[in-house]
Amino acid sequence: MKTVPHPIQYQGSKRNLASVILQYIPKRIDHLIEPFAGSAAISIAAAARQAAKSHVINDLNKPLADLLRLIVESPVGTAAFYEQTWNAQHHDSLAHFYEVREEFNRTQDPLLFLYLLARCVKGSVRYNLDGQFNQSPDKRRHGTRPETMRANIFGASTLLKGKTKFSSLDYREVLNQAKKSDLVYMDPPYQGVCGDRDSRYFSGINHNDFVVALEALNSKEISYIVSYDGRRGDKTFGELLPASLDLTRVELDAGRSSQSTLLGRDEVTYESLYLSRALTDQLARKTMKTHVHRQIGMGCEHFFQTPVKDALELSETNVTSSHSIHLPNSKTRTLYLVMPTKEHKFAVYPQ
Repeated sequence: MKTVPHPIQYQGSKRNLASVILQYIPKRIDHLIEPFAGSAAISIAAAARQAAKSHVINDLNKPLADLLRLIVESPVGTAAFYEQTWNAQHHDSLAHFYEVREEFNRTQDPLLFLYLLARCVKGSVRYNLDGQFNQSPDKRRHGTRPETMRANIFGASTLLKGKTKFSSLDYREVLNQAKKSDLVYMDPPYQGVCGDRDSRYFSGINHNDFVVALEALNSKEISYIVSYDGRRGDKTFGELLPASLDLTRVELDAGRSSQSTLLGRDEVTYESLYLSRALTDQLARKTMKTHVHRQIGMGCEHFFQTPVKDALELSETNVTSSHSIHLPNSKTRTLYLVMPTKEHKFAVYPQ
């Protein structure tokens, strides 16, 4: 979804898969809840499609959660600080990066974090055992230019401001807030590589604890989606979620991984997407409702077309029903009843 703003570059972000994942999110849910928000790519993409009335963005990494809040609620100051920090690097960019990194580890200032994420190698976050950010700068580039970052910040703010709650809590506390009218999207730390501890994440999670949390959601009939395990070539990453959870598993083509690219391998990564039973039931009801409406519409179309066709001596191929609709992008789509001549042209518009 290239037209959707993405102010935070984050390895593992679901930005490139967002359009596919959104296909499984019903329209106009009450709250879209992200307990492991990361770059909040799904929330931003969902807001662009007006999929939810409001959003809950949470990440246990507090500077990251605070940065997301500042991007949405204080876009002017956030963009200005980034521009100032970015411009200060040109005398000695590598030394500047390390100075900013040291200051961030000392203060945990989320505004400094934005520059580090934009400038570090491949947007790949790394932490040491003490929880300090220790990734190196990308020597080939200086990070996102201020004008591009400003556009992304203002774009994300426009989509989410006034309808988003931010927090930095344990994911289980966030899940306890979910209701049947909500949808939870979870992209937990990637257990496929390292288990409970990974230098790429501020904190890991325990697989068994996570399964228990999902069981609790099932007991309350909460709709949820989980991005979890995956595979690349013949190699699988992570433990599958158990069949006892009664989930529907879908494999998404995530493209060629950065690791494969570095190693010169032509391997595609597939990521698992799990849909809860409550969600698949909801999607099935929606599909059935759409099918019934379509059948009714086809019946009405036939009822309308038959006398027109007979009166004007037209063939089946020269008769279609018509109406115009206004799309969210301000464009209008018009479907009209086609007749063989201009004198025999009708248009039906919605009230």
